[in-house]
Formats: sequence, structure tokens, C-alpha cells
Amino acid sequence: MSELLPAIELGFREHFGSKAVHITRAPGRVNLIGEHTDYNDGFVLPCAVEYHTLVAISPRDDREVHTLALDWDGQTDSFSLDSSIAFHETQMWSNYVRGVCVEMLARGHQLSGCNIAITGNVPQGAGLSSSAALEVALASAMAAQFGVEIAPVDLALIGQAAENNFVGCACGIMDQLISATGREHFAVAIDCRDLSLTPQAIPSSLALMIVNSNVQRGLVDSEYNTRRQQCEAAAAHFGLSSLRDLTLAEFNKREQELDPVVAKRTRHVLEENQRVHDTQIALASNDIAAVSALMKASHNSMRDLFEITTPQIDSLVGILAGVAGEHGGVRMTGGGFGGCVVALLAKERVATAIEAVESQYHVQTGLDPTIYLTRPSAGVSLVR
Repeated sequence: MSELLPAIELGFREHFGSKAVHITRAPGRVNLIGEHTDYNDGFVLPCAVEYHTLVAISPRDDREVHTLALDWDGQTDSFSLDSSIAFHETQMWSNYVRGVCVEMLARGHQLSGCNIAITGNVPQGAGLSSSAALEVALASAMAAQFGVEIAPVDLALIGQAAENNFVGCACGIMDQLISATGREHFAVAIDCRDLSLTPQAIPSSLALMIVNSNVQRGLVDSEYNTRRQQCEAAAAHFGLSSLRDLTLAEFNKREQELDPVVAKRTRHVLEENQRVHDTQIALASNDIAAVSALMKASHNSMRDLFEITTPQIDSLVGILAGVAGEHGGVRMTGGGFGGCVVALLAKERVATAIEAVESQYHVQTGLDPTIYLTRPSAGVSLVR
């Protein structure tokens, strides 16, 4: 983050002609296991990562919100808090700012005019939750500026609501919640029904590697929403509010009642929830071979049952799994249709893994990967 802070301070001062009063930062995240389970009231095991979005803010003497996006070629946006806040048709990043303001106002928080600048190094479009980091950092900055006490879980709920209701993506709570509550050196097991958090230490022998496939994720929003609708249809068929309450035994007895595609989606969710619990146990007991098997099973389920991987992602997982063997786990992470692969692998195999990815992935796919080595990070914080 060292280069981001002076950049946002300078950009803010040059654009607005004054110094920012508060600066917040919120991390992106990588999900170790538990994919497409969060909006089914299920279980996930993410960790925040050492890539952040920073938001700088200062008050205005009117009721307008003016925003500078340093990472979008210095694009700007402005709107009034006294008028209906409309969806911005041409600048999608603007809608995260507008949506957070809408949700904070809806909750009765007293906002006023402000100047805002945004920057960050969370890879965009890679499935590492740059949008959630922006939402959480922004809500935290506005809370600091206007003297509002908002608990980390509530910051996450504001961000999720902004994305659901204003941006139009039916995401679950995981991304915003881990950005708000991440813990250094730990993954965090989240029960997405009651939002309880259980820190889970990562064995010190393992490195955390993220590899961006650099596959363009053009279908992700529409396909994500379709998967959610399929899961909701399955729950409704069984008379349940969510798939969290469907047992695998009951599903196995009545699977034929469902549309075959919906049945595949349902099986993935039920089995993935169990894999999250099993992975916690494996990490706690330092059973890396079990972690390897569980992450492999998760990826195969995303490929075959939830059908959200791509040939390039599958190639990348194969390359890394060939290096990791039973000494680490590899799977796609994120919403799917591109994005990133996450690997927990023995530290002594990292150099070999990097060499394998760099030498084989382009040959197999024609794409160049981007490799990130990171560590579990703390959640949102007030820089000043």
C-alpha cells in the first residue's frame, strides 16, 4: 500500500485544491473454498489479501458528492444528496459510490456534501472483489467523515445492499464481510446465515498464491444471477428459504424431481458446504493432503456441476496442481467464467510453480498470466 497513500493524497489535493481529512483502506479477498454458497446461507472460507482500495474524503459546504476515480483515467462524477440518485449509464464505477450513498441514507445516516478520491491495487475484473473493497472503504470513509459509528458487519451489509439494489448484481455477503472483518495471518470461516466469524489459521508452511488467468469475464454478472435464481428455485421446490436447510440425504432421495441442470447446481452447493467444514478441520490439523483433495473436489464441482470454469482456468489449475501434488491445494476462486486461481502450496514449491505457470500457460491458452504472492490481511481500517 506504500505507493497508494502518497498517490491518493497528491491526486486529491491537485483535483480538489485541499487536503483530504480522512483516508480509509479496505482489502480485496480470495476465497479458499466455498464457492456460490454465500447467497445460499451457506459457509465460506475466504481471507482478505494485501491488495487494497483507498478512499480519501473531505467535507463540502453544499449537499453534493464529487468523486475522482484516479484509476479510471481521472474520471469524475457528481450528484446531489437532495435529489433522487440515479444510475449512471456510462460509468459503472460511479454506481458503487452512488449505491453506497443510497443505502446509507436509507438507513438514516446523516450525510452531507463531500469530495472523494478513489485509488487501489486490487486487480479489477479478476474475481478478487475490487468492488467490495470499494464499497467497504467508501462506507467507512463516509462514516468517519460524518461522525457515524458503524460496526464492520454493518459496513459489509451496506456494501452488499448497494451492489444488490443499485448496481444490480445479486451477490452474497462474503466479499464485503471479509473486506470489513479480515484478520492478518488468518482465513475467516463465515456462516452466511448468522454472519458468525471463525478465524482459521493457515499453516506457516503454506504460501498463498493467486494467478489471474486474464480471461475476460464478460458473462459473469448475468450468469451469476442465473445461478442464484436456479438455487432459489431448488430451495422453493423443497419448501425452504435457502439450500442451507436441505440435507444431502433428502436431496439424494428427491433429486429426480428437479430439472437436471438445477439438480446439478444444488448438489454443488450442498457438497461445497461440507467441503468448507472439512477444510477447516484439515487446516487445523495440518493435513495438507486433505486440503489438496478438498480443493480439487471443489474445482471439479465448479467445472462439472456448477459449470462456471473455462478451459483456460482448467488448464491453469492443472498446471499448478501438477506442481503442488498432495503438498497444496488449487482451485478456481470467485464468481467464475475467468478470473483467478488460488493455490495454497508448500513454500518450497513456489518457485517451481511460478516457472511452470510462466512456461506452460501461454503455450496452452495464448494468454499471459499475472501472478500474485500475498498473505492473509486485516480488514478495513482508517488510515487517518
